[in-house]
Amino acid sequence: MSAPNTIRCLILACGNTLRGDDGVGPWLAEWAEQRYRGESRIQVSSRQQWTPELAEDIAEAESVIFIDCSLESQPGSVSLHPVDPAPVNPTIATHHLGAPELLALARELYNSTPHRALLLTVGAASTEIGEELSDAVKAALPEASSELEEAVRRLAAMS
Repeated sequence: MSAPNTIRCLILACGNTLRGDDGVGPWLAEWAEQRYRGESRIQVSSRQQWTPELAEDIAEAESVIFIDCSLESQPGSVSLHPVDPAPVNPTIATHHLGAPELLALARELYNSTPHRALLLTVGAASTEIGEELSDAVKAALPEASSELEEAVRRLAAMS
């Protein structure tokens, strides 16, 4: 049983709204903030990049969902998969960390990681300067929102 103030599900989005499809993370974070308003055990945070300071929040959460765009995936494709801590690496660059590195940092600094960690990505068509999402990413928003909502529902039920 979890403590009353424990964050059951932490949603961490990454992206820059001034770089085209890189803004999909903040868009989904804003959607999640509206969707889970008033649910104190679900916390949403959006940053331009993930930094070491997030390790403490990650270590204290029962579960975490990382959200980011993917330059390696087909534009508009939505992917949700488990993520594990990165292997220990003393040369991790701390100015920009990915989900595996943040989980490893939480484990190293706080001797704790969430019970479950997922990474939700949406394939980006362009991260050029601009505030508009591409047509492919716009078309993927309903699927990405639905995947996020289902993941939060499953993770909250497991806690």
